[in-house]
Amino acid sequence: MYENAAELLYQAEQKRAPLWRIVLDNETELTGATAKQVEEKMLCSYRVMLCSAQTAVTDVKKVKGALIAGQAKALHRYHKNNEGLCGTLMQKAMQRALSCVEVNASMGKICAAPTAGACGILPAVVISICETFHEDEKQAVRALLTASGIGAVVMANATVSGAKGGCQAECGVAAAMAAGAAVFLRNGTNEQVLRAASLALICTLGLVCDPVGGYVQIPCAYRNVSQTASALACADMALAGIDARIPFDEAVQAMWEVGEMLPSALRETAKGGVAATPAAEELAKQIKKSFANIMEEPDGKENSFLR
Repeated sequence: MYENAAELLYQAEQKRAPLWRIVLDNETELTGATAKQVEEKMLCSYRVMLCSAQTAVTDVKKVKGALIAGQAKALHRYHKNNEGLCGTLMQKAMQRALSCVEVNASMGKICAAPTAGACGILPAVVISICETFHEDEKQAVRALLTASGIGAVVMANATVSGAKGGCQAECGVAAAMAAGAAVFLRNGTNEQVLRAASLALICTLGLVCDPVGGYVQIPCAYRNVSQTASALACADMALAGIDARIPFDEAVQAMWEVGEMLPSALRETAKGGVAATPAAEELAKQIKKSFANIMEEPDGKENSFLR
């Protein structure tokens, strides 16, 4: 059993094992499931991630309010027709992050990692690295176990709720999980995994939760993209030998304290941040007026916001 990152790392050092092995052993002890059963369950989650990360890249989903409908496909089209500013791995990761959020907003099946609002970051990073470096599903599962250990530490000592801690607790923690998973996939050490997680969390401290109209679309989708990029950058920094200087456990505590300081207007209430801008308020009014019509339109037709 471990209650924080320091204990997780200590156990891994004592057993000369990777972090994912400690996480797996802990899960079997807590649930009574076999290691094979835990891995099979994680593989099912990974396959859900694969589907949600690809679906909206090629197929525009019917999204309530249509605030983000078609954005994953637009980015995919841009990547195909232009060299772009980012490399192929980053471009594909960005598309996948947007796709997951679009699938979530269309009431499709996603894997909350750690929440639905941050569902695109971990899948985008793990899938894109596995594809680029030809890693199999076995390694993907181990990467997800590594990420889940990081998420479990946060859950035990802070929060992953936007209503409690702002978006730093959702997209920030997702970025930390993804950064750690990325380092594992690139053969980093256990210490580097946690350094990357700390860097990613530090980079999001103070990030508020301000969904336009109360929908998990804007700015949520864009933050999934930005934190996907941050996770990859933080993983590279850790792999390069850069030390966050702030241990992950202390970064988690700092995130918790910052979340406590945030006013309620900046914690998922849609009363502050970009949600309170004139443009966002106008969008919210339009969505409310059109909501009944959108719901009444038969499946297969584009809603009024897409015309």
